[in-house]
Amino acid sequence: MTKTLLLSTLLSVSLFSGEITFENAPTNPKHKLPNSQNEILSFNSILKESMNAVVNISTSTIIKNPRGPSRLFFDPYTGQYFEQRGPLLNKAQRKQEHSLGSGVIVSKDGYIVTNYHVLSGADEISITMNNSKKEYIAKVIGADKGSDLAVIKIDAQNLTPIKVSRAKDIQLGDVVFAIGNPFGVGQTVTQGIISALNKNHVGINQYENFIQTDASINPGNSGGALIDSRGALIGINSAILSESGGNNGIGFTIPVDMMRNIVQKLIKDGKVHRGFMGVGIESISKKTEPFYTHTQGAIVTGIEPYSAAEKAELRVGDLIYAVNGIIVTDHDELQRMIIAYNPNETITLTIERDNNTITKRLTLMSRD
Repeated sequence: MTKTLLLSTLLSVSLFSGEITFENAPTNPKHKLPNSQNEILSFNSILKESMNAVVNISTSTIIKNPRGPSRLFFDPYTGQYFEQRGPLLNKAQRKQEHSLGSGVIVSKDGYIVTNYHVLSGADEISITMNNSKKEYIAKVIGADKGSDLAVIKIDAQNLTPIKVSRAKDIQLGDVVFAIGNPFGVGQTVTQGIISALNKNHVGINQYENFIQTDASINPGNSGGALIDSRGALIGINSAILSESGGNNGIGFTIPVDMMRNIVQKLIKDGKVHRGFMGVGIESISKKTEPFYTHTQGAIVTGIEPYSAAEKAELRVGDLIYAVNGIIVTDHDELQRMIIAYNPNETITLTIERDNNTITKRLTLMSRD
């Protein structure tokens, strides 16, 4: 047997000594253009209405004179006392820093949602609409640093608010569009897909449950809209992950269900009151998994004295795997669920304790 024939034989034995079954895609797919010869694939008609619901935000911060001896002054323009060095500057002389961002109209009578960090430190907030030079002065209705959301209002009527989707209608891989005012160049639309859902531990906000997208989001897009291919709002653009400050295709958006919850609370009370159980929790790990029949949930690791959890007689080691009948996947999920409720609301916890299922009624307290 020649060397060539021997090598061929050995290869054949090697190649066919094992078996593999591939998961095949459907056969005979259709190849077709998405349009006829005289048509252009375009989302223009879908985007128009959503774009008109996204506004440009300009904020001004008054800079005090740092020179001269320190004295207490009354500012007639803000009605507040402040400590200042040197003579009081009049309004025309004061230096102002301008910050640009975006916002989304959510009601006909002028409520606008944006990011907390867009408004942080602002003394004056100016709003301009898409394709309009008219300027509105907005007042802050409420702001929540923990979620990085804020609500402002302008004196206007018969506006066209954006249509709002729900989290259950959002899926990985959906085509999305980011609308905002990047770098102050005016309203811009970028396209991408949903890259990931329920992203947390990013280190941006206290309460994180981000949608991740590769649609270009840059400075100035903050507070703008992320919409689906129907033109419905699925989130408020919040931040990018970038070492250079430019877009690297990793943008984070606050999901629409969190936005709904926070905005309703801010409009009602001017601040967010979050439900609080008073427990330490952790997810099931490889070490703790053998002790439970359920593979998902949040394990109680500590209980604060005089807390709602203590009053409901929860115990360390309890595995909370459902709240009001909704399954809890891990400790992050449980935290998101609990803070969505208001203090004094009563919830039902489904718990595994000593391999038995029990339910506990718990009246939430306020974190404040």
